[in-house]
Amino acid sequence: MSDVSQLVRPLLGQLHAYVPGEQPKIAGLIKLNTNENPNPPSPKVLKAIRSATDARLRLYPNPTADRLREKLAAHHKCKPENVIVGNGSDELLALATRVFVEPAGNVAPSRSTIQYFTPSYSLYPVLADIHGAVKNGVPLRADFTLPSVEELRRGGQWNFDAALTYLTTPNAPSGRGYATAELEDLCRAHRGVAVLDEAYVDFAGEHAMPLAFKYPHVIVARTFSKGYSLCFLRVGYFVGHPELIAALHKVRDSYNVNGIGQIAAEATLNNVAYYRKNFRRIIATRKRVSDALSKLGFEVLPSQTNFIFVRPPLFSARDWLEKLRAEKILVRWWDYPNVRDYLRVTIGTDNEMKTLLQVAKRIISTREKARR
Repeated sequence: MSDVSQLVRPLLGQLHAYVPGEQPKIAGLIKLNTNENPNPPSPKVLKAIRSATDARLRLYPNPTADRLREKLAAHHKCKPENVIVGNGSDELLALATRVFVEPAGNVAPSRSTIQYFTPSYSLYPVLADIHGAVKNGVPLRADFTLPSVEELRRGGQWNFDAALTYLTTPNAPSGRGYATAELEDLCRAHRGVAVLDEAYVDFAGEHAMPLAFKYPHVIVARTFSKGYSLCFLRVGYFVGHPELIAALHKVRDSYNVNGIGQIAAEATLNNVAYYRKNFRRIIATRKRVSDALSKLGFEVLPSQTNFIFVRPPLFSARDWLEKLRAEKILVRWWDYPNVRDYLRVTIGTDNEMKTLLQVAKRIISTREKARR
């Protein structure tokens, strides 16, 4: 065959893949661009991981992560039937797309619609495109707060019958937290499946897990990556109505969560007190760094996450991205409407944050000297 591209679905030719944060290719970079936890897992979790590297490696893991689901059910005061575990929450977001949304075609438009606020997690439109679904991105308010149900009704763009709605709470990339009461108003008015994506909730003042038990069409997504320092092992989970969870299990890949990941997550749930100290430490550092950057002229949005979203002074956000990178500091920038004036900065270790502030002061001082 002369044109191998003809073997690929035409849809893929138009697809823009999800772009993860830059991974360091040179030594010595301070990595503040992918929202990883600056603290290591609990020593007890590391011990459990080391203990698991034995003859079990030749065996398949538990296909439905039963022990972990039981622990998660106890943690959230529900039943294992309310829980599904995935290869990171990203896998479960993809499963939800396959289970709850029809590809666009000979169905009612709402049945093919994946809905989300903008800006939010940039994976959502990619999942919609892969599935051949209809995308409905609805703008947040200018300050990235959540529109009320009344505003959404007046605006007319929000589809209360959309097959699947993703809502990042707290929001990424803005870091804004949303009150559970706001989320409940929206969920109550919504008729399709609503996934409340709480990847950063461990750094927030409140959470919406009760809504997963109060409303049968609401699912709450959580991950062990951000708060629990297990990015490397990729473990996430959904909590929701048993019928929705059972439907997700039907399309889940066999053995989708590796055995060491399951063991590490189980050990994590046995050591929650260790992580709560880390949450408090990150929140304190977030406050300290936000205040310091504000004094330097940065506009810092209120954050309920392990990162801050800032509008820098003197130079464009893109220029700041390059200037910081020249100083071996990686932060995140997107060339998208509404966010291109901002940088997202992960809360790192105290030393990393100290270096960031020192470099920012030097960049500003050099510019001010050049103006004289």
